[in-house]
Amino acid sequence: MRTLLILLLSCSVLLAQGKKVPAKIFELSPPGQAGLAELPGLIEAAMGRFYTMDLPPPVHRLSDLAFLPPDRKERLDLYVQHGRDLKVRQPGVLFIHGGGFTGGDKAEYRSSSVSADLARAGYVVVSCNYALGPKSDPVVWPRNIADCRAAVRWMRANADLLGLDAGRIAVAGGSAGGYLALMVGLSDDRTGPGGDPASRHSAKVSAVIDMYGVTDFSKHGRGEVPGVPSERQKDYLPVHQAGAGDPPVLILHGTADTTVALEQSEVMARALAAAGVDHELVVVEGAPHTFDLHPKGASWRRTGVVGGRPVASSSTTADIAEATLDFLARTIGRPAR
Repeated sequence: MRTLLILLLSCSVLLAQGKKVPAKIFELSPPGQAGLAELPGLIEAAMGRFYTMDLPPPVHRLSDLAFLPPDRKERLDLYVQHGRDLKVRQPGVLFIHGGGFTGGDKAEYRSSSVSADLARAGYVVVSCNYALGPKSDPVVWPRNIADCRAAVRWMRANADLLGLDAGRIAVAGGSAGGYLALMVGLSDDRTGPGGDPASRHSAKVSAVIDMYGVTDFSKHGRGEVPGVPSERQKDYLPVHQAGAGDPPVLILHGTADTTVALEQSEVMARALAAAGVDHELVVVEGAPHTFDLHPKGASWRRTGVVGGRPVASSSTTADIAEATLDFLARTIGRPAR
């Protein structure tokens, strides 16, 4: 009876959110009612619950954790592999949702699907919210970038509780989140937009995954980054932030994207190449805007430069989960089994 009640609670929480969610994600606790200190006990309790043997295996989520100052309402979610041993340090990934900088949520379908896939593979995964608002609102930039940097810092500050290897963190995001992931990865975490020179913890990352992100605002909306003074525009454009020493970047984009042109990712790839940054561009044939690691489409092709050498490969299916996990394995390592 107790097990049935727990499973019903998990389902009711997801239904109450009114969102489409991937299968096999179970809440460790009602959102906002447990903290990181309770994580070991929650994981242990989850091990005793009944789960079907259907694939994929379950992933657990601890939702609505605070990571910003007390006056901020934005929260983040933590995803953990079923049976996770917190004593084993694992690499981590921060995922940043999209929504045109004005909407979206950390637990929307794409965010939860990608986060669950990565957590199933053994990574410590966090999905965060950030400041939203009218694009012309001067408060939105650079607070949105600063919030995402704060999520990376939160991961490092809590590495012991998370079972995280703080030296191996990647950032990923889709659409607007792709832009934010690039800014976190390519611009300086202390002196760049949203940087914090006084922070005790670094917001630097070891890899970036950009899923069809906005990279050139001259082709998206007003022709400039909204709310940013003209003299600082280049500071807020990822194509101008690529430089020697930046972490490797994986770019994912579909040919049927009518929201953010594929050309933006191609220009970003060329900027990374010119700067000598390892990068890979995976173009998914027939994929639209807003997809997870299992997009609709026919196939994909990969080009780029890794370790100074051109790389190229292709697939007869559109699924990009394996290619994404391979990229993470090469950059931040595979989770220990």
